[in-house]
Amino acid sequence: MLSAWVVTAVLGGWWLIEISYLRRRSTAPSRSWDKGSSRAWDVAHGIQLVGMLVGFLGVGGIDGASAGVQVSGLGLVLAGITIRWKAIYTLGKLFTGRVQIQEGHILVRSGPYSRLRHPAYAGSLIAHLGIGLAFANWWTLASSVLPYLVAVIYRIHVEETALEAAFGPAYEEYARTTRRLVPWVY
Repeated sequence: MLSAWVVTAVLGGWWLIEISYLRRRSTAPSRSWDKGSSRAWDVAHGIQLVGMLVGFLGVGGIDGASAGVQVSGLGLVLAGITIRWKAIYTLGKLFTGRVQIQEGHILVRSGPYSRLRHPAYAGSLIAHLGIGLAFANWWTLASSVLPYLVAVIYRIHVEETALEAAFGPAYEEYARTTRRLVPWVY
């Protein structure tokens, strides 16, 4: 159960840092394309918190989950956050909490965006998988992965629609040469 407390502290720190970062960098969009995708992300957060509470109550534990599974989960959380923050750092001022096209927006193709179109979401999904494993709990695992997966798939659809509208053939070319979330696969 120690890994559950550690990963909860890491998750809390992750959220605080991102919320602080987003508040400092809020921008007025030239056009909002969000279509409720930010709300889907918020709902996923809420579902995950319920799953974590269930995990702390000990309901739905993964039988036979060793300390190695839990430590691996913590490792995935840290790796996922690192991937996400590298992607956010690469975007710089273009990173926002809502899908929007800003004045002077450019199509970023460097760093992790040279291989994946959505590395920040890939990192998030890796981290959320790790949370479930660190808890060694089926409910926490399901509530940490499935809602975010749904939110990410919807958000990718919304984001790619906005980027195609903003960049046209340049984005279509970029989409042909990169994958969405998993290198060489998807």
